[in-house]
Amino acid sequence: MGDKREASESGVEPKTTLDRSIAPSSEGEGIGLDLSGGHQLERGLKSRHIQFLALGGAIGTGLFVGSGQILAIVGPAPLFMAYVVMMGVVWTVMNVLAEMTTYLPLKGISVPYFVGRFLDPSLAFADGWNYWYAYAILVAAEATAGAIIIEYWTHSVHVAVWIAIQLIVILFLNIIAVSWFGEAEFWFASIKLITIIGLIILSIILFFGGGPSHEPLYFKNWQDPPGAFVPYVSTGSLGRFLAFWTAFARVGFSFITSPELIALSAGETVAPRRNIPKAARRFVYRLAIFYGIGSLAIGVLVPNTDKRLLSAESNASASPFVIGISKAGIPVLNHIINVAVLTSAWSAGNAFTYSGSRVLYSMALNGQAPRIFARTSKRGVPYAAVIFTLLVGCLAFLNVSNSGAVAFQWFSNISTISGYIAWIVVLATYLRFRKAMQLHGMLDSLPFRTPLQPYATYFVLFLITLLTLTNGFQVFVPSLWSAGGFLAAYITIPIFIVLYLGHKIWFRTPFAIRMDEVDVLTGKKEMDELEALDEPPVAKNWLQKGWYWLA
Repeated sequence: MGDKREASESGVEPKTTLDRSIAPSSEGEGIGLDLSGGHQLERGLKSRHIQFLALGGAIGTGLFVGSGQILAIVGPAPLFMAYVVMMGVVWTVMNVLAEMTTYLPLKGISVPYFVGRFLDPSLAFADGWNYWYAYAILVAAEATAGAIIIEYWTHSVHVAVWIAIQLIVILFLNIIAVSWFGEAEFWFASIKLITIIGLIILSIILFFGGGPSHEPLYFKNWQDPPGAFVPYVSTGSLGRFLAFWTAFARVGFSFITSPELIALSAGETVAPRRNIPKAARRFVYRLAIFYGIGSLAIGVLVPNTDKRLLSAESNASASPFVIGISKAGIPVLNHIINVAVLTSAWSAGNAFTYSGSRVLYSMALNGQAPRIFARTSKRGVPYAAVIFTLLVGCLAFLNVSNSGAVAFQWFSNISTISGYIAWIVVLATYLRFRKAMQLHGMLDSLPFRTPLQPYATYFVLFLITLLTLTNGFQVFVPSLWSAGGFLAAYITIPIFIVLYLGHKIWFRTPFAIRMDEVDVLTGKKEMDELEALDEPPVAKNWLQKGWYWLA
C-alpha cells in the first residue's frame, strides 16, 4: 500500500497490466484500436497538466486579439452577452465529453472513437478528419496571430521568419516525451492565467479611476455614441439582435475544440477517473471568470470606434488590452502584455498540434487514416502525426501574400465552423450513449454524471445546429457579399458531407448502429480495475491542500 501511495503522490501511475485499450473491432461497423507494440501512448499527464492543457487551449488569441474585431463590428454589449451564452454551450459540451471519457478512459481514444462505437462509423470517419482539419487550421491561425503580435515591435524582419520560428518550437515541444510537452503547456498556460488575472485587476483599477489620469472609465464606452449596441446589417431591434448573433457566431473561435482537449488526453492521463472529472468541473468555472470578466473589461477599456482594433489595416496593436493600456498612458506595460499575448498564441498552437496529432494517431489505429500515422517514438510520441499536422499548419505562410488580419480571419472562420460541426456530432453521440446505458440498466453506474441531462444536450444541439447554418448570414446581403466570406463560412459543411457519404457508400454502413448492438461494456472491467488501484494523494499540510485544490 505504501508503494502505491508514493506512486500516486509522485504522479507516476502504479505498474499494472490492466491498463490496455480494448475496443470492439469489425470492418465497417465498429472501431477497433490496435495497440500492439510500437503503438502505445504513455500515461504521463498529471492532473495539473490536463487542466491547464484545456484552459491553455481555450484562453488564446480569440480573447486577446479576435475579440477586438468583434467589438469593432457590434459594440461592447453583444460581445459580453455572446461570451456569456457561449460559456453555457461549452459547459454542456465539456460535461457530455467528461461523462463518456471518464467511463472509458482507454489509451489511444479520441472523440471520433466514441462516435464510431456508439453512433455510426461513417460519421466517425468524417468527424475524425474534420477534427484533425480544424486543429491543423487552428495551428495556422495561432501562428498568424503570433506574427501579427511580433510586428508590434518591428517590421524589419520578414513575417515568414517569425512564423517559421513559432512552428519549429511547437514541433520541438511535441516531438519530445509527452510529460515534457505537458510541463511546457502547464507553464505556458500559467503565464496566460497570470496575464488575464492581471488584466482583470488592471481593468477594475482603471474603471474606478486608478490610472495615471485619475479619470474613472465606468461604462463610458457603453454610453457614448454609438452606444452599447452597434446595429448590424439592419436597424432597430432586428439590427441589435443580428449584432448579438454575429458576435455569438464569432466568439466560438475562442472555445471550439477546447473541451475536447481533456477527452483527447484521457488515454495519457494518470488516474483518469479521478482527474478528468476534476478538470471538467474547474474548466468551466475558470472560463466563466476569465472570459466573462475579460470580455466585460474589453468593452470598458476600449471604445468600439478605435481605429487600431483588428482590421485589414491594423498591426499588432490590434489586441484591445494593449490598446486600452496605451490609452490609459501606462508606460512599458503594453510591451509586457504583448509578450504575454504572444505566449498565449504560442501555447494555443502547441495545444492544437498535440490534439490534431492525437486525433490522426487514433484514426490510424482504427484504419481510418494511413498506418504511418500510428507510428510512435520510443517515448510514446506519435511523431508522424505531429509532423503531418504541422505541415498543414504551414498554411500560416499565406500571411506572406495577405495582411495578417485577413489571413487570421480566414483561418478563424474556417476552424470555427469545423468546431461547431464537431460539437453537433459530440452531442448526438452522447444522446446515443446515454440511451444505450439506459437500455442496459447501467446509467447509474457512470462514474461521473452531470446536471440537466439530457435536456441541456437537446437544447444546445438545436442551438449549435442553427448557428452553423446561419453563421455567414451577412454574405447574403448584397452590399456585404464576398466569395471569400462565403467559402470561409460554409466550405466545411459540404466537405464534411462528402466524407460522410463517401465512407457510407464505400463501406455500405447502416444509418446508425442498432441500439441493442451499441457496445457499452468492452473495456469497462479493465478501467474499473485500474480505478481500484488508484489512491488519491493525501495533503500533508495547508500548502499541499492549496496546491491540490488549484491543480
